[in-house]
Amino acid sequence: MWLGITASAWVQLALYMCVLTALAVPLGGYMARVFSGERSVLTAIFGPVERLIHRLCGVNPAEEMTWKTYAVAVILFSLAGFVLLFGLLVGQGVLPLNPQHLPGLTPDLAFNTAVSFITNTNWQSYGGETTLSYFSQMVGLTVQNFVSAAVGMAVLVALIRGLTRHSTDRLGNFWTDLVRANLYILLPLSLIVAVALGGLGVIQTFDSYATAKTLEGSDQVIALGPVASQEAIKMLGTNGGGFFNTNSAHPFENPTPFSNLIEMVSILLIPAALCFTFGKMVGDRRQGVAIFAAMTLVFVPFAAAAIGFEQAGNPHLVAAGADPTTAQAGGNMAPATAQAGGNMEGKETRFGIVNSAIWAAATTAASNGSVNAMHDSFTPLGGLVPMLLMKFGEVIYGGAGSGLYGMLVFVILTVFIAGLMVGRTPEYLGKKIGGYEIKMASIAVLLPCALVLGATALAVVTPLGKAGIFNPGAQGFSEVLYAFTSAANNNGSAFAGLSANTPFYNTLLALCMLFGRFFVLLPVLAIAGSLAAKKAVPVSAGTLPTHTPLFVAILIGVILLIGVLTYAPALALGPVIEHLNMIKG
Repeated sequence: MWLGITASAWVQLALYMCVLTALAVPLGGYMARVFSGERSVLTAIFGPVERLIHRLCGVNPAEEMTWKTYAVAVILFSLAGFVLLFGLLVGQGVLPLNPQHLPGLTPDLAFNTAVSFITNTNWQSYGGETTLSYFSQMVGLTVQNFVSAAVGMAVLVALIRGLTRHSTDRLGNFWTDLVRANLYILLPLSLIVAVALGGLGVIQTFDSYATAKTLEGSDQVIALGPVASQEAIKMLGTNGGGFFNTNSAHPFENPTPFSNLIEMVSILLIPAALCFTFGKMVGDRRQGVAIFAAMTLVFVPFAAAAIGFEQAGNPHLVAAGADPTTAQAGGNMAPATAQAGGNMEGKETRFGIVNSAIWAAATTAASNGSVNAMHDSFTPLGGLVPMLLMKFGEVIYGGAGSGLYGMLVFVILTVFIAGLMVGRTPEYLGKKIGGYEIKMASIAVLLPCALVLGATALAVVTPLGKAGIFNPGAQGFSEVLYAFTSAANNNGSAFAGLSANTPFYNTLLALCMLFGRFFVLLPVLAIAGSLAAKKAVPVSAGTLPTHTPLFVAILIGVILLIGVLTYAPALALGPVIEHLNMIKG
């Protein structure tokens, strides 16, 4: 063991990162060609379809937009998606493909769910198999899984154009970017992953729920449905909303260790690949590599920490008679008696501690929100890891598109701060960074923090908020803090233990999701418009290099400082004090 982590755990983490990187590099190059309008391997297939869609929708791809027009298009498209999804959910009871005859959702739950899926958050205050029909899952949620991810990718591409263009107010065409993201990237990848998952046992059926006899002789209803098709885009689009209440811990969503690997890689694949897309589109691959390195250098230690905290076990379980010793085959114990050890509470035995901890880190780093283990059952510090990864602003890989444009906001702040420290002109990719960009970047970084802390404070001091907290003390506070961290940063995972399906929580969480999405997205577009209008500045001796290990280290430091210092008091009241209580006994 090294740093309290078994050798096999290090091997699994290293294998995961190697597979992810090997797939992300070529995918990043492919996506750069797609968004640049260049010919790709799928142009012959989807080119005519793209032109047909443009013709039917009355879109002229050559007609580019200002940042304000682009922003209006994003808002109107998202608003239309909200209205359609809200109406579908409320009227579910009279719509087709509802073999269980499930009724429509209450207005507050429908509002929360519709907001959740149009913002790419996919927070769920409901159990999927007991609440939503096949029609709602497929036509409502799965469609939004595609388009909400594509919106984030489109905004990222607009920001990249703002960085690479000069003396213009044009950032491309939102409708064209939206179509290309879906047609050339999300749909083909989802088809591949859905077929692979189906072959591994993930179900895909329109049959009614099955009934089976238990050993005791009673009847048990087994939920079925078109799962594989939703599972694929749920992962690839960094959505995370599960068909079943237990999400990817359910054997029909994630039956084997191999399906688990495919799904874990899918979570980070597009966000990681977009780093290489960025490098190619700005004409300097080193810039994309530097950002990917910064993300990875934060992610790997945090994932390792989660593994270590969970493998260390829970002294309360030891006191109850559980053996926390991790025994590996070939070690001191015979293979027949090898055991996972550590804290296995809330985890699936087919995945164990390592794959559960890596998933928890990946899903919260990537704004995905899916789970294959219950985060509420992690040790206090094990649960602190996913909470912190969200609190960094979902920029450690982050959501599809939204993660990288969030990271570029931090890059702009870092360039400004580092430039002031060493007396160099704040520049990034040939553009001077001025007061306007810093103001917009500050709004994008600080607003989610204000939402998390303000909403948490409101929930823990009001009767309506306290009524949903079932666990006392630090654990209950952690559950509330986690919920609003997840909502405001558009993640969607939950600590559980919080009764969130109430008008109070459904409304407050939905507002956090809305503001957390669009009050980051809009400042990013404003930055893109401002940078595009500027003249290019030639590199000089006073230009701070942004592709070096030193800059990567400073960037990581800025992210960690803002995240930790902003939330330190809240974390001390939750996971930290709970950990001290745990070891104190």
